[in-house]
Amino acid sequence: MKVLVVGGSGFIGSTLCRELKGRGHEVTALSRSPSSEDLPKGVNKVMGNVADYDSIKGAFEGMDAVYNLVALSPLFKPSGGDEMHDKVHRQGTEHVVRAAEKHEVGHLVQMSALGADPDGPTAYIRSKGEAEEIVTESVLDYTIVRPSVVFGDGGEFVSFTKLLAPPYVSALPGGGKTRFQPIWVGDLVPMLADAIEDEKHVGQIYEIGGPDKLTLAEIARLIHESDGRSTTIVPVPMGLAKIGLSIGDLVPGFPMGKDQYRSLQFDNVTDDNDLDAFGVSVGELTTLKAYLNGHSGGGRETATATAE
Repeated sequence: MKVLVVGGSGFIGSTLCRELKGRGHEVTALSRSPSSEDLPKGVNKVMGNVADYDSIKGAFEGMDAVYNLVALSPLFKPSGGDEMHDKVHRQGTEHVVRAAEKHEVGHLVQMSALGADPDGPTAYIRSKGEAEEIVTESVLDYTIVRPSVVFGDGGEFVSFTKLLAPPYVSALPGGGKTRFQPIWVGDLVPMLADAIEDEKHVGQIYEIGGPDKLTLAEIARLIHESDGRSTTIVPVPMGLAKIGLSIGDLVPGFPMGKDQYRSLQFDNVTDDNDLDAFGVSVGELTTLKAYLNGHSGGGRETATATAE
């Protein structure tokens, strides 16, 4: 198949391009600044920005399948404010769908998020929900994948946790009781690739999570233990955390704000993990602990990144 990966040079995108190329597909990566360093040999590179329809429309011509992976991180306040979630996720998806429909693309795989809801509590969740509506109301064959937080080399989840919960003493909102279901990028990407190779995935919305449901406090302890350190969790009342992160919205360059406070008020876990749709069992997945200890075959996260 001829496959276009929108956001192909990002954290998940570059890994997906490698997987698709290895399966024999003809792969093109579209991003704002595609680089050979991020992509395997033989992957075509196209420059474009989903916020600008004219810059991306030509890349869709002749494609059998398209992945829309472009995303801003929910973990940090975006440069330009929370309205950027609408610009990148909703409007960006609008442009991707428009281009895919124009060129009669056979299948669109949309990367969404757990809890995506047009009426959700954060700008990120709302924009992801609105993007899903655009996809489901289109004429395209589609598959929507809603993962929990994704970790792996080049990801940002571990570094974000270290920022929020430093070693030795970590003051966490609500004591770090918010639960996550982290999934390793090396486990997620084969499922994304499978989505275009079997018609049974058309019209489906899948929630995907890792093998463990962990609180933020548990995740912080695992991360620091893997570095040979310990940490004591000091609970911060949610009301006080709200005040602190609300002030953060007013401080230029401060990485978190009210939306990050709101996101810590609800869990990021699946109701029903849809692994079986891809013939995968929980026991096959890499745990965060195994990854941190270098047992995943993927090493350790080394940098922060988002899909582009």
